Amino acid sequence: MSFSVTILGSSSALPTSERFPTAHLLNANERFFLIDCGEGTQIQLRKYRIRLGKLNHIFISHLHGDHIFGLFGLISSLKLIGREATLHIFGPDQIEELMLDHLKYFQNELSFEIAFHKFQHRHPATIYKDNNIEVTTIPLKHRIPTCGFLFREQPTPRNIKKDMVEKYKIPIREIVKIKGGKDFETGDGQTIPNSELTLPPFLTRSYAYCSDTAYSEEIIELVRNVDILYHETTFLQKDSDLAAETLHSTTRQAAEIALKAGVKKLLVGHFSSRYKSYDTFEKEAQEVFPETSAVNDGDVFSVSRVREKM
Repeated sequence: MSFSVTILGSSSALPTSERFPTAHLLNANERFFLIDCGEGTQIQLRKYRIRLGKLNHIFISHLHGDHIFGLFGLISSLKLIGREATLHIFGPDQIEELMLDHLKYFQNELSFEIAFHKFQHRHPATIYKDNNIEVTTIPLKHRIPTCGFLFREQPTPRNIKKDMVEKYKIPIREIVKIKGGKDFETGDGQTIPNSELTLPPFLTRSYAYCSDTAYSEEIIELVRNVDILYHETTFLQKDSDLAAETLHSTTRQAAEIALKAGVKKLLVGHFSSRYKSYDTFEKEAQEVFPETSAVNDGDVFSVSRVREKM
């Protein structure tokens, strides 16, 4: 059961010859979630062999071009391959108006429906939930309304051991109760403890995505202990004045958030094209938070399944 993030774009507003604008793809147990959609995202999806037809949910953090311009091309590609399933787009209030205005001129006869799910940006809120995963917004501080997203797996029940079912002739009606933590009583009155019958459930895995934002300790509790935190680092620490002016973050600021939140892994990206080398981003962040990786287009970061301790 996979849980991985593919980096489709790692540049900031200006694309480079090696880096596309921001877009991430989360694979949560073969359910695919696109997070932001910078220019050329549909090209990157095809380059990294991700089937467009498996993409049903898109989350847009804010309405700056380097996070949404790829939507228009992606929708065109989906139409050309004959998509029929509804596409769900989650974004700020103006996302529907923006997209419909474009579609009115260029894609007014789609073969599929688009369902828009608008969210407010001031307070955390659950905006998507199914049996597998829950998505919560993370209010951020930027020049326009902006939210990050926390993706967290839903808790799973304990796993019953097949050999125990056979050994004690456990009826089907009792299995659900045992998975929920109940002991089992045999026909002769013997009580079999749940710990003997089952394996502990798997720990839930999580990914927090914090796009354009000034340094804000208000997000720390929202991302505490996540497996992977992506936090933008548009600027190196020496350009902290410019970061403050544009409401972006520096390497050291992202690392301080990761350290204070106790996350397991920090990813940094959204690099300004003013820099010729990006090695310094990783080095500066690692001085504060060693478990940091500066991302490149095409990088994949996975979280393994681990059972809870007995």
